[in-house]
Amino acid sequence: MIEAWQRIFPGEQTVGRDLLARWSQPHRRYHTLAHLAVMLRVIDEHADLADDADAVRLAAWFHDAVYEVSAADNEEQSAALAGTTLAALGFSAERAAEVARLVRLTAGHAVEPGDRNGALLADADLAILAAERPDYDRYAAAVREEYAAVPDDVFRPGRAAILRKLADLPELFRVVPARAEWTARARANLETEIATLLGAP
Repeated sequence: MIEAWQRIFPGEQTVGRDLLARWSQPHRRYHTLAHLAVMLRVIDEHADLADDADAVRLAAWFHDAVYEVSAADNEEQSAALAGTTLAALGFSAERAAEVARLVRLTAGHAVEPGDRNGALLADADLAILAAERPDYDRYAAAVREEYAAVPDDVFRPGRAAILRKLADLPELFRVVPARAEWTARARANLETEIATLLGAP
């Protein structure tokens, strides 16, 4: 993974290794290097759909750099980290601000029309929703593991509410060529998990 970082910042290892350590924290079960790798693969495959593919890649690297299960401001803290870190690495203020904006976007995945960078980042972040059922089930189980301290009677309705917000988005995927196929599979996965969560005794 450090090689992926160095494709953006050749020779830079200190920040890259710090980010890798963050993504490898033991309390993470889904928000791990595997999730980051999937995002980077989607972004690389469709880099031509963004106005600034490296800004989108960096937003992927930073978007869950700060991740505490009980915190409500992970995206904001991650965005702040991105802004200060990239400025220290010599990124222009404008591009650092763009990466920070993209990180904040992952809090709700609301993408404005014409926001090509945001659209590709959101598609990459939500790609797991369109996974084949066994992979989706592993994702859902990993999320539950991250919230192991939360009792079922709190977790189930809370998780279902989050999934419902996603399912009710006008567009789940915006720019990837397979967005129609991804959307159909994602909506089926979401509805199945919601029904399981709300129907469980």
